[in-house]
Amino acid sequence: MLLVIDSGNTNIVFALFDGDQVKGEWRSSTDTNRTADEFGVWLNQLLAMEGISRQDVDACIIASVVPAMLFALKQLCRRYFGREALVVGDAGVQLGIGILIDRPDEVGADRLVNSLAAHRRYPGPLIVIDFGTATTFDVVDGEGNYCGGAIAPGINLSLEALHMAAAKLPRVAIGRPRSVIGKSTVPAMRSGIYWGYVGLIEGLVKRIQNEFGLPMTVVATGGLAPLFAEATDVIQHLDKDLTLRGLLEIYRLNRPS
Repeated sequence: MLLVIDSGNTNIVFALFDGDQVKGEWRSSTDTNRTADEFGVWLNQLLAMEGISRQDVDACIIASVVPAMLFALKQLCRRYFGREALVVGDAGVQLGIGILIDRPDEVGADRLVNSLAAHRRYPGPLIVIDFGTATTFDVVDGEGNYCGGAIAPGINLSLEALHMAAAKLPRVAIGRPRSVIGKSTVPAMRSGIYWGYVGLIEGLVKRIQNEFGLPMTVVATGGLAPLFAEATDVIQHLDKDLTLRGLLEIYRLNRPS
């Protein structure tokens, strides 16, 4: 079995693959103060609840956009599973795609992993939208090369900024409002943030497609992707496990023969 670890700015996702099948998936908040032992005890209990022993884990792979998390996660794999983790971004780790941008070293590991997975699963060219702490729009050409993209503030960041910058505006929950025209402050905020974000998605997708010059398949992933995919027809595919599938593909590209 393969332990896949996707460490984002807000959450860390742990998933266990047996071949192509996901045997378990668990989330933890991203906290750079957590130690390998804390992760190990927590994850060992979750595995046990699924009837899985940590001795069943044959290999580990990590993708992280939080460098401070890498030490604890690598120690987790080494100490609790007896495996040296493959780390996306390390020298010698093959990604299986070209990176056609000015500064390849600046691209987040998650964006490259998503691009590989989307290329393997959907017809290109592609726009991959990941609804995370930031909302990223990544462009993949028909040959699977990563061509760049756009980064927008995530929906939760936008909500928090609105609340903190305006003294009279409360925190509101994210959700699809019944109408665009709000009749009081909270419905108006919900409408503005939700439908404004839908407009951002549609506008950026249209501009990317116009600049790229070819029809493109749009794939959405990330925790809030279902909330926005239902509101616009520019998103053709919803794939909640895209990053995990990409890590599985990268492991298979780099595993010892």
